[in-house]
Amino acid sequence: MEKKKIYYWSPFLSKIATCRSVINSAKALNDFGSRYESFILNFFGEFNTFNAEIKKKNINILNYYNINLSKYLPYKGKIKSRFSFLIFFFLGYFPLKNIIKKHQPEFLVIHLITSLPLILLILNKFNTKFILRISGYPRMNIFRKFIWKLAFKKIYLITCPTINTLNYIKSLNIIEDNKVKLLYDPIVSIKEINEKKKKKIEFKDYFLSVGRLTKQKNFLFLCKGFKKIVETNKSVKLVIIGEGEDKLKLKNFIKKNDLEENIILAGYRENIFPYFKKAKAFILPSLWEDPGFVLIEAAYCRTLVLSSNAWPGPIELIENEKNGIIFENNNLENFLNKFNSLMNFDDTNFLKINNLKKCRNFTIFNHYKTFDKLLSNPF
Repeated sequence: MEKKKIYYWSPFLSKIATCRSVINSAKALNDFGSRYESFILNFFGEFNTFNAEIKKKNINILNYYNINLSKYLPYKGKIKSRFSFLIFFFLGYFPLKNIIKKHQPEFLVIHLITSLPLILLILNKFNTKFILRISGYPRMNIFRKFIWKLAFKKIYLITCPTINTLNYIKSLNIIEDNKVKLLYDPIVSIKEINEKKKKKIEFKDYFLSVGRLTKQKNFLFLCKGFKKIVETNKSVKLVIIGEGEDKLKLKNFIKKNDLEENIILAGYRENIFPYFKKAKAFILPSLWEDPGFVLIEAAYCRTLVLSSNAWPGPIELIENEKNGIIFENNNLENFLNKFNSLMNFDDTNFLKINNLKKCRNFTIFNHYKTFDKLLSNPF
């Protein structure tokens, strides 16, 4: 029986969690689905940074431009990133159209920079079925809503990573409800996590936060919170893992307030799981997340969780004082109160046990089972 070809379109300018979700999804279909053959379109060389992982996982890759264009384009700042997206659009429009026409994959799964394939769908007739996978909570503007209205008349499916996002997409009333489906991201490989979390690390007796150093992740708020905590507990330590455009701002705040011994910017770490395992608790201060990859990874390491009530992911995944502690988004006083509650919780083991329950949906195998059903018989 001829296998159904599934192509993934997901160009990016900097490493984000969605990139690994794409890789895991392609691997899941190849490993568990005997009737599928999936390919990642490495259009602009962006997936070159994952070459070792892609090779190890035996994932098919289709290269187009030999140069890693994403290395030379700006991604920091709204205007500069929009310029880079335009470059991607003009260099990718006709090549992507020709690839779809020539190879005629059964499905094209699109993430990130989705305007290009959606405009192709509007202007052309393809045998290929287009699936839009929502990656993160979509910020609506006039242009996006206009494109979506036109493209959704021809799109095959839309998948959402959380129930809150699914309900939001339906509430827009620009597509039939039966075309919008829940598909949890393939975040967790239990075997891989169990292997990676054994590595020895350099930190002891610390709280942990992980993510790109951007406005969305709200690390400056977290640093301000720890400044207050340090006033009564000089030995408390926070480790922040990640890189991003707010790094200098955070460094200046830490230096100005003499917090170098208490707040450590550890930079990017390829393997974050031993840091979860050894942390006293994981803290997520984000303004929004969908669903919140690091939140789910922390849960699988049985790490205590203190999270903002960010919409749509964390507020859906964390039930206060059942599988974590929730604080009010961007409310410093409430954060300090809930931090104290976490440290004085009567049975922290209760939180550790229960923080796994909802996160089991995000395993690679569960992703495959749901995706397989949607590809076979979505309606």
